[in-house]
Amino acid sequence: MKELSDTLASVEAVSDLDALRAQIADLEQQAARPDLWDDPDSAQQVTSQLSHKQSELRRIEELRQRLDDLGVMYELAEEEGSADARAEAEAERERLHSDIASIEVRTLLSGEYDERDALVTIRSEAGGVDAADWAEMLLRMYLRWAERHGYPTEVYDISYAEEAGIKSATFKVTAAYSYGTLSVEQGTHRLVRISPFDNQGRRQTSFAGVEVLPFVAAVDHVDIPEKDIRIDVFRSSGPGGQSVNTTDSAVRITHLPSGIVVSCQNEKSQIQNRAAAMRVLQAKLLERKRLEERAEMDALKGDGGSSWGNQMRSYVLHPYQMVKDLRTEFEVGNPSSVLDGEIDGFLEAGIRWRRTQSV
Repeated sequence: MKELSDTLASVEAVSDLDALRAQIADLEQQAARPDLWDDPDSAQQVTSQLSHKQSELRRIEELRQRLDDLGVMYELAEEEGSADARAEAEAERERLHSDIASIEVRTLLSGEYDERDALVTIRSEAGGVDAADWAEMLLRMYLRWAERHGYPTEVYDISYAEEAGIKSATFKVTAAYSYGTLSVEQGTHRLVRISPFDNQGRRQTSFAGVEVLPFVAAVDHVDIPEKDIRIDVFRSSGPGGQSVNTTDSAVRITHLPSGIVVSCQNEKSQIQNRAAAMRVLQAKLLERKRLEERAEMDALKGDGGSSWGNQMRSYVLHPYQMVKDLRTEFEVGNPSSVLDGEIDGFLEAGIRWRRTQSV
């Protein structure tokens, strides 16, 4: 308990609870202004920040209260001589250990965009139909992870493969620090299994790439001149010809100087799809600018570039069962649970690993 209390105290110090309470009070005053929604973008930013900071403060305060209550649970168990009460206190101590470790990792997310929502794109790579199926499995894994945590998601675009699976998909996760958390997932994910698409039941290795970007905020001012983009409209469709729209509501935007192409077909109207696609394009251009700046800094430091590498995790379903991160060495012997969204252990290990790389 002393160790837990010390760890939580360091989290409280890093989070600066007094400053956090002052920020919440200021945001509450802004949110109470009668003219708040005269500027919808500003209003959304204020209410979102208020919700995030209130949630952060509440989470830390609840952990401190639970830790105080745990001391009382142990005292009562001692007085009563109850083995059941002692076991209940031990179980709560284990839960607290996990929850405090999780929030401690949050304090390591101090990057410029780490607080932002995340924009995730998954693409099938080498491996044919197995790779397309693998990309769809990864999409489900991340959506299930968000669902487990109660994080809202919005799928902007899915490009379905001909036989099975998907060529690519882009979705947004709306939660404080979701970009900082999920950014460690960027890279190539490798799957080894007996292919369900091979008549001879041979083992197949397939690959899918994950890209994670910070969602563009109103303050970013990513200007895109109209002359630099080409906009095409088309009819959106689902797998097997299902959910085909009768109007050209889907939108594809090509950024001519960079060659970046984005599309959105999730919304019902062409205007909504165009707005969503522009946000995705802005996020990609913001990340492109950030990577260029990082490359310049790496060149100045003589650092040969990024240390991320390409392949970052292997998922083996045959001849044995294991998921292993190639950077952190963190591994799990139950791929089914991982593919069902239980990836917090990998995320926390990745965030801690990244901190050691930047020191």
